[in-house]
Amino acid sequence: MADFPQELAAALEELVSGQSQAALERDARAISEAYRTKTGEGRRLLTKEGEAAAYAAARMPATFAAARAAMEQALLASGLSPKTLLDCGAGTGAASWAADSLLPLERIVCLEREDAMRAVGSRLMRAGGGALARAAWESCDLTSPQPLPKAELVVEGYMLGELREEMRLSVARRLWDAAEQMALFIEPGTPQGFANLAAVRRELASLGAHVAAPCPAGAKGCPMAGDDWCHFAVRVQRTRLHKALKGGDAPFEDEKFCYLALTRDVPGAACDARVLRHPLIQPGRITLTLCDADGKRTRTVTKKDPLWKRARKIGAGDAV
Repeated sequence: MADFPQELAAALEELVSGQSQAALERDARAISEAYRTKTGEGRRLLTKEGEAAAYAAARMPATFAAARAAMEQALLASGLSPKTLLDCGAGTGAASWAADSLLPLERIVCLEREDAMRAVGSRLMRAGGGALARAAWESCDLTSPQPLPKAELVVEGYMLGELREEMRLSVARRLWDAAEQMALFIEPGTPQGFANLAAVRRELASLGAHVAAPCPAGAKGCPMAGDDWCHFAVRVQRTRLHKALKGGDAPFEDEKFCYLALTRDVPGAACDARVLRHPLIQPGRITLTLCDADGKRTRTVTKKDPLWKRARKIGAGDAV
């Protein structure tokens, strides 16, 4: 379960403190419905600061957790420690907060088309101090042809799928061109999110990109086919505000996501295999669904297996 930054939680509380609960809940429901039904059309789904504040309060805990989980695995597999970050389609800055929690960042640049998102995101980041407080927020339509500023790490979170299908690969190429060390793509853990990243993988691999994660070392191609897709989940602890906006009393929720980490150089520490699904735990045995260089397979671990102690604590998405 990812730890949500206390500074960010406090900043979110302050951000919405002057707004009525009813208005926040109404905006949160409207935004959720818009993203569920209208995404992939390239339309502006959020234009008012009140909507951006409701979005941040309702969604940042989950998007932060997904970005942090994906980034942690990507950094582990690549062996890299970037110091500069370009956050593309930054929204209210969840991916930047995630990166700052893992890396000694010196410079952050956030690109975001919507004025309301930039206003809210920059206000929240001032509470973070360091590179977050110094972050540059720039207006940018990622579908336009101008080059993007360079950074060692370039990340997009839940942005690619919002674009029209014919624009996605050209935007992915622009992000890759800006990445000096690694580009990280994070999308919803749905069949469509996985399909979007599979297309990005094929396109950028043809340009020389190396897959660092989640795929294991030596993987020749993704073995997922048919109705199967590669996705993971992270458990998110709900705050009081989060529960109110979500309209439920559950203390946590599970955010499903897909990700793809691509590097300029051969990854320095790519895993031998990755756990694809929650392990099946039975008396004296644990069955793991794995992806390795030969494709998707299952492995049964017993108490005599050297992997037994690790398997008892392992989860979906972990490297083996």
